[in-house]
Amino acid sequence: MNLKIAVLPGDGIGPEISRQGVKVLDAVAEKFGHKFDYSTALVGAAAIEATGNPFPKDTLQVCRESDAVFFSSVGDPKYDNNPDSKVRPEQGLLAMRKQLGLFANIRPIDTFDCLLHKSPLKSEIVKGADFICIRELTGGMYFGEKHEEDDKAYDINFYTRKEIERILRVAYKYALQRKKHVTVVDKANVLASSRLWRKVAMEISMEYANVTTDFMFVDNASMKIIQDPRFFDVIVTENTFGDILTDEASVITGSMGLLPSASTGESTPVFEPIHGSWPQAAGQNIANPVAQILSGAMMLEYLGLDKEGKAIREAVDQSLEHEVRTPDIQATGAPYYGTEEVGQWIADYIRKH
Repeated sequence: MNLKIAVLPGDGIGPEISRQGVKVLDAVAEKFGHKFDYSTALVGAAAIEATGNPFPKDTLQVCRESDAVFFSSVGDPKYDNNPDSKVRPEQGLLAMRKQLGLFANIRPIDTFDCLLHKSPLKSEIVKGADFICIRELTGGMYFGEKHEEDDKAYDINFYTRKEIERILRVAYKYALQRKKHVTVVDKANVLASSRLWRKVAMEISMEYANVTTDFMFVDNASMKIIQDPRFFDVIVTENTFGDILTDEASVITGSMGLLPSASTGESTPVFEPIHGSWPQAAGQNIANPVAQILSGAMMLEYLGLDKEGKAIREAVDQSLEHEVRTPDIQATGAPYYGTEEVGQWIADYIRKH
């Protein structure tokens, strides 16, 4: 298969982990007889510095002309620490989602038995946790009407029935492939937007009689993720709640550097690690590339290359079992492996097995 892949390294550790992701994809292409053509483009702070725009038109065009986008991270302290900045790297990420129509963010939360001791939760609580968060990505407060003055500001949490219906159907699609359990998270006891979510969800759930549907307020869901993460199969929620809950859920695995994600919808899908740009670590060869590499596995599986995705996952599992890990998850006293070394080991494993 020939694939056109847009590569958006972004900021901070992005270029380093992006290189490892591409390295692993190249190993897959070589092993399975595919051809991956890459087009690299600017996004985030790197794009602002070069063009003044965090998501330039040229980058959008590259994305639209590709089969998938392999994205890494955006963010820079220069902009984070300046509340008066009118242009920010994160605006590039939001623009990419909106302009590509990427309304569904899929974040699998999975655990690795050899790393359970790294979780802040007790092993008996987190062992076996395996669920997916489906976050609505182009509505809500992030994209609603905004107003900001020195002494007042607001962000409108706006949703339509159409937006809610389409993300719910994504959630049920995944649930049908898994344990047939959907948890709709809202704040319907307080927010009008959440009451619309619940009303629509109750209607849609009637179409999926073989799927168990339950409803949970976001504050209860945040506690349940910590108390009993194995309760969940598919969580679906709105943009702001989803942003918070998915970051909370990611920590229970032991490191944000382990988890991939996908953003899908009307146009070219985007695959990316869930973590940020970690600018303090840039250039030090300590960033964990596993989330980026597993994002490549998600990308290939989404495009119908299941065997290829499985090969990446097996290589990652073996790297963790053999303690070929970056410092954030390495066992005490085990040898040092940097970003480059981990990526190379995984790529070599794919070629040899």
